[in-house]
Amino acid sequence: MTIRRPELTVRPLRADEWESWYRSVEVAFGGDAEPPEVREMWRGLTAAERTLVACADGRIVGGTTSFDFRLVVPGGAVVPAAGVAAVGVLPTHRRRGALTALMRRQLDDVRAAGEPLAVLTASEPVIYGRFGYGPATRKAAVSMLRGRVRVRTPEHDGEPVLRLADPVAELPRCEELYARLAAARPGTLLRRPGWEALPVLDVPAERGGFSPLQCVLAEDPESGELLGYARYAVKSEWTDRGAAGVVRVRVVQAELPWVAARLWEFLLDLDLTERVEAPNLPVDDALLHLVSDVRHLVPRIVDGMYVRLVDLPVALAARGYAAPVDAVLEVTDAFCPWNAGRWRLTAAPGGPVSCVRTGEAAELALDVRELGSAYLGGGSLAALAAAGLVRELRPGALEPASAAFRSGLEPWLPHGF
Repeated sequence: MTIRRPELTVRPLRADEWESWYRSVEVAFGGDAEPPEVREMWRGLTAAERTLVACADGRIVGGTTSFDFRLVVPGGAVVPAAGVAAVGVLPTHRRRGALTALMRRQLDDVRAAGEPLAVLTASEPVIYGRFGYGPATRKAAVSMLRGRVRVRTPEHDGEPVLRLADPVAELPRCEELYARLAAARPGTLLRRPGWEALPVLDVPAERGGFSPLQCVLAEDPESGELLGYARYAVKSEWTDRGAAGVVRVRVVQAELPWVAARLWEFLLDLDLTERVEAPNLPVDDALLHLVSDVRHLVPRIVDGMYVRLVDLPVALAARGYAAPVDAVLEVTDAFCPWNAGRWRLTAAPGGPVSCVRTGEAAELALDVRELGSAYLGGGSLAALAAAGLVRELRPGALEPASAAFRSGLEPWLPHGF
């Protein structure tokens, strides 16, 4: 007896299929239905024309979407990027080529749309390397015991007024501050319309015993100007020793270091609490330099955002470089072969950048995945070379290229998508 395998096709989502597609994503990620507030937020952010579904005999068995992002890159430029999300295939249809077909169509569409980059956060990092995505940002998850860690405040004039406020009501002012700070750190996403709701999304069913989202503002006592803010929640816990509450910090943002220090002092001194947790900080966050004893921070470094160069010469020419570079790169790219070959990259700090095909002898050899890892300036080409992932073909070529790709601040993704 011959068993026919259902024909697999990939096509754009139709507007009336959103519920069917989104339910397939929920099943692919374990089956739990998300709260209505979460579903409605993603419904509003999802564009049918940027969403793909894999179908077997006309039935949706998987899919993916992408968002129209603007990504800050080294040098402060803002580059269009496709924010890839909701990648999933039903467990009944895994290992049949559906994921590869979805990734193939999606990257082709991203290229056709003129977006030089694709970015994602990986539920399983091992999956996406074969499609050319490299880990480009990291984050520090930090836990601190109250009373064991103090924050040293840098020298400053004046003192902010701290005020508790409604996080939703104060969102416009906080978003203005977020936008002003964004250009300073690669990896930051400039929030497009609708995305401002994500940082204050506070679903009771997902609080896990924590309080509703709280917000504390740091304001200038004379002008009332917003100098910084923190969002957090508190879980009340008790032991036979007394109060042992937990403070979960969602974000701390401030333009001036001493304002950030003052906000951390506030968070580390809330009554009836014992521990402060901050699950998403830059790995070079100022807090790591201001605490009295870094050994009591208990940090854990984890991967953040993955970057895929879709249009290699446009992507490399769009970012700035920290040092002069003139190097011929031999790039391999099995999944997007239009990027493969030799490219001469020429740049200087603050000057024009050129990235063109060349027949000259290659000086460095690497895969597009490693180029994605280095693109936002985190880590270094030298470190990748030490791991055997970048090869120096001309002696002396690695060090200047590695220095040029670095950024002043470590790249960081402020929130997921």
